[in-house]
Amino acid sequence: MRGSVIDLAVGVIIGVAFGSIVTSLVNDLLMPPIGLLLGGADFSALYLTLEAGATPGPYASLAAAQEAGAVTLNYGAFANTVINFLIVAAAIFAVIRAVEKLHRKQEAAPPPPSEKACPYCFSNIAIKASRCPHCTSQLQAA
Repeated sequence: MRGSVIDLAVGVIIGVAFGSIVTSLVNDLLMPPIGLLLGGADFSALYLTLEAGATPGPYASLAAAQEAGAVTLNYGAFANTVINFLIVAAAIFAVIRAVEKLHRKQEAAPPPPSEKACPYCFSNIAIKASRCPHCTSQLQAA
């Protein structure tokens, strides 16, 4: 039981570390070129003001809107999170498929035969038997 708990703990730690790597990949490598292709938009700063804050809008940035107390719909941050999720899901799917493939290869090898048929009475006998226990015939060495 301790081994399973340790395996689970290692998996969680690696998962958290992998999540931060994927977040950096999305925010620092993927989204800037996509934003550039879409007219220079910074996805993490895309928002829609639902209700103005203490100072009326329009606001220059998401940070300014949040500082003014405006209620915002941060769809750019949501897009980043969705892309993070899709990358993590694809990676987990790939790992699961690799593990399943490994298990299938291990299961595919048939075990060596443990029995053979007696050539005289056709009963199943142990592979190492030198005499048939059913008909007592002397068998040839295998």
